[in-house]
Amino acid sequence: MPNAAFLTERQQKWFASVREGLVLETGRTLDQWVELARACPETAHRKRLAWMKATHGLGQNRASLVLNSAFPPQTGWSSPDDLAGMLWADPSARAVHDRVRAAIMALPDIVVGQRKGFTAYSRRLQFCAARPAKRAIRVGLALPPDADACLQPAGREGWSERLLAVVQMASPEEVNPSFERLVRAAWDRS
Repeated sequence: MPNAAFLTERQQKWFASVREGLVLETGRTLDQWVELARACPETAHRKRLAWMKATHGLGQNRASLVLNSAFPPQTGWSSPDDLAGMLWADPSARAVHDRVRAAIMALPDIVVGQRKGFTAYSRRLQFCAARPAKRAIRVGLALPPDADACLQPAGREGWSERLLAVVQMASPEEVNPSFERLVRAAWDRS
């Protein structure tokens, strides 16, 4: 399970329910599943995941829980700073993201959830996410795309389906009062 400090209360409850459901629905504890996972003949994560599903009938979430417990990642959920460092390695993208992050962190009750492909921002629910793009960053907001002329409909971004609108930003100067108002409106909805 990811570090609870980087999860909203809702996300913490979801991870706990996956863990509790594992015992209730399979009759095996997490420790028992970990022992089975360590006997997996595969060494790559995706192949182990497929093996857990095919051999033991676990679904994606439970198989991931078991495998992450059996083979803790050296980077990833357990090391959000490492993930952020890899994601925001490009200095120009990082400069824009640093300004976006500062605008978001000015709001109360923010939970930052670092993922491999994006940085998520939540209060009770995710309201914003940012990911690097070619010579820019893309910022998704939990707003309808028609909320402002600068917003575009979100495509297949890989973050929460709640983030319906996207703005692309190429420079830190684009993090202006207009953008801050949009972030606040998305935050209000979460």
